[in-house]
Amino acid sequence: MDKSVRETSLAGRLKTACAQCSLRELCLPVGLNQDEVARLDRLVGARRKVLRQQPLYRAGDPFEALYAIRVGFFKTDVLNEDGRNQVTGFQMAGEILGMDGISSEMHSCNAIALEDSEVCVIPFDQLESLGRDIGALQHNLHQVLSREIVRDHGVMMLLGTMRAEERLAAFLLNISQRFTVRGFSHAEFHLRMTREEIGCYLGLKLETVSRAFSKFQDEKLISVQQRRIRILDSAGLKKALERRSG
Repeated sequence: MDKSVRETSLAGRLKTACAQCSLRELCLPVGLNQDEVARLDRLVGARRKVLRQQPLYRAGDPFEALYAIRVGFFKTDVLNEDGRNQVTGFQMAGEILGMDGISSEMHSCNAIALEDSEVCVIPFDQLESLGRDIGALQHNLHQVLSREIVRDHGVMMLLGTMRAEERLAAFLLNISQRFTVRGFSHAEFHLRMTREEIGCYLGLKLETVSRAFSKFQDEKLISVQQRRIRILDSAGLKKALERRSG
């Protein structure tokens, strides 16, 4: 077989179009017709594998693209003035990374893989150009940006108004809901992040996070085996938040 034919055949086997991607309803192509999805698929010109604990990008790197997580799990963090890292979020398959660099054209945080991962690379200048031609794509991009704003607001609420147990309950319920959207169990899942990373995200010390986990186990709200979480009583986890909002 001719070398170019072999390479083309291999590329065809490795490439999965946006139209066939199982995450298509969680990523950018929502509301696009077949021709528009094909145009977007041509724009997504590369995949990038990121090994566990390796960066997809670091703070200060030039902003060039958005990254749709195809496989894996990431955390984003920033370096505080006192030299400590502050975890700003956890991102899973079907979610978008890189939006922190849009305004300044430079990434403001680090994006680190929590397990071996793979992302689709979406060049932002080409995405903007395509968005001007396809209204649905531009609208969907605005929705993605809006979700990030809402998520940031939610984190501010966690850190500003909730006690330790409430913060952990809200975190577990949020992770549960995000796994459910992706077709996985809402009641049993594996946490890719450590308790220390959870604490750094929620503004809690490691010991406080461990005590909150133990309290939830004692109250039969959850079962914990290392990083495997089983939610036994989701209504019980919600009660603290409902009382708070009440």
